[in-house]
Amino acid sequence: MDEWQKQLKFDPLPQLEASDNEALTYFVRRDLMGEEAEPIETLWQLPEVVKIVGKQLADGAWKYPGGKEYICSREDYNQLQTYKVLGQLVEKYGLTRDHPAIERAADFLFSRQTEDGDFRGIYRDQYTPNYSAGIMELLIKAGYQGDPRIERGLSWLLSMRQDDGGWAIPMRTGAGEGSERIRDAFWLPEPIQPDRSKPFSHWVTGVVLRAFAAHPEYRGAPEVRRAGELLKSRFFQPDTYTDRKAPSFWTKITYPFWWTDILSALDPLSWLGFSKNDPDIGKGLDWLVTNQEETGLWRSGYPKAKDRDIHLWVSLAACRVLKSFCG
Repeated sequence: MDEWQKQLKFDPLPQLEASDNEALTYFVRRDLMGEEAEPIETLWQLPEVVKIVGKQLADGAWKYPGGKEYICSREDYNQLQTYKVLGQLVEKYGLTRDHPAIERAADFLFSRQTEDGDFRGIYRDQYTPNYSAGIMELLIKAGYQGDPRIERGLSWLLSMRQDDGGWAIPMRTGAGEGSERIRDAFWLPEPIQPDRSKPFSHWVTGVVLRAFAAHPEYRGAPEVRRAGELLKSRFFQPDTYTDRKAPSFWTKITYPFWWTDILSALDPLSWLGFSKNDPDIGKGLDWLVTNQEETGLWRSGYPKAKDRDIHLWVSLAACRVLKSFCG
């Protein structure tokens, strides 16, 4: 039994191995059991992948389901849906830029990148450090880490930090906290500049750090390390801003990672070199150990998710984090 398994009361491997989900068991054997795996391309032929790829539009996007057309087009919901689908393909099936669907999706997403380096449209003309970073995280994992457009985007993220070293939604800091002010901000022709004197948001900072953690050349940057210190200092505390403010959001874990929760925060911090002996990290790992069920699995905070295997995927992600920290 490996060291990470010894931290747990129940062995998760029997439940994970017993799954009939071929993609999930592939990663269980490769990442948790250390078995030699077949080429990742074997997953690209699965019916689930073929079905998803078959819905890709000619421009490389995936169409956002539902919603009023005039709202979806103005706020670029297709960009949001493409980001979401890209997460499924990259994280669950290991697709890279060698797959034509990823190349087309990347072309679509890069068409939404500004000269400054950020990706804009989901918040209309307002800055989105969270979505910009989330999109780049997946593109980096898909093999675009050496692309100059990624370099420009990461440089933009570093330029958008608050004075304390973390990140926040600029229109939250510049327009104030009132919901009416935020609604009005969406219709401004220019992005609101951040008030950098305001404190960072941990849920935004957690998303941004995932992009830097995915890039091998940025993991050791002192600015990134500083942001990691800030993030771990906020475990299980309320956020500074209205969005996802309640401490309960820390425990609403899911996979692929979306917003910031304790699992999606621990994952990049492990890549940034933080130790299990750090008191804040220890607090997060203790939560994982305590909240494991007798089945050996962890429960997603979104039990009504369409993915019938969501709890298995969350459990795989939890085991990866424990193995990364504990060996």
